[in-house]
Parts: sequence; C-alpha cells; structure tokens
Amino acid sequence: MNLIARWLINLGLLVSICLFATGVFAPLMELEKFWIFKNQFSLYSGLYDLWLQGEHFLFIFLFLFSILTPLVKIFGLALVANSPEAYQLRHRRFLQVLAVWGKWSMLDVFVVALLFVAVKLGALANITVHYGLYLFASSVILVQILSLYLYLDSKKPAKLG
Repeated sequence: MNLIARWLINLGLLVSICLFATGVFAPLMELEKFWIFKNQFSLYSGLYDLWLQGEHFLFIFLFLFSILTPLVKIFGLALVANSPEAYQLRHRRFLQVLAVWGKWSMLDVFVVALLFVAVKLGALANITVHYGLYLFASSVILVQILSLYLYLDSKKPAKLG
C-alpha cells in the first residue's frame, strides 16, 4: 500500500473514532410522552440505565455489539494499515473475520430503529431522532468502507522485487 493510501486510511480511522466517541455520548433520541414529559437518551445513558436496572444480559449484549465491536474494528484496521506487508496473509484472515463480525456492529442502529417504529405506533408518545444516531451510524459505515478497501487491497498480488 502506498504512503498516500495509508495516510488517508489513518485519517479515515481518526475521523471514525471521533464520530464514534461523540455518537456514543451525544443524544440519539428524545422521547416525548403526553406532549409534556421529555426524555433524551444517548447510547451511554441507555447502557448505564440498563446496568442500573439489573438488565445485565441486555447490557452486555448491546455493549458487545455497539461499543466493543466498532472499537475492535477501528483499532484492528489501524494495525493492519500500519504494519509491514510481510503480514499480508494474517491481515487477510483478520479482515475476513472483521467482514463477518463487523456486520454485527450495525445491530445497535437496527435496535434503535425498531424502537422508533414501536414508539411511533403509540398515539401518546413521539420520538425525535437527534444527531448522535447519525454520528454513530456514520462512524460504523466509514469503518465498513475502510475495512472493505483494506480487504480488497490485501487480495492484490504482492509485487516482486
């Protein structure tokens, strides 16, 4: 991989980690009940509330796929992009695992979307999407694109001599 491509991938990963961190703590949605009561939720506050309410299985499940999976992908891709090409076979295997495992990192966005649909069906409640959801989803999509690029780059035949 040439120097410019490596630099752009690292820049993309840096942007992705910033989007991810902001998306985790920024409000994802606002729930309005009976036109009076309003609650804002972030991914962090939702996970924190699950832990406090004793929903440990759901907390672990969502933490694994919403927080840990994207972080492992980002740092794994940084390792792949910045290590010597002598490790290309190992990189290819790692990128194949990430391609399968990384699809699960969109699970949280899917769960939030289902929550929106469920709440929108109620006549007494309204959900408003906030910028945190867009930041979080942008991070996941950017990492998916970078992962695909690195995977396709790893399949190129090695240059001789």
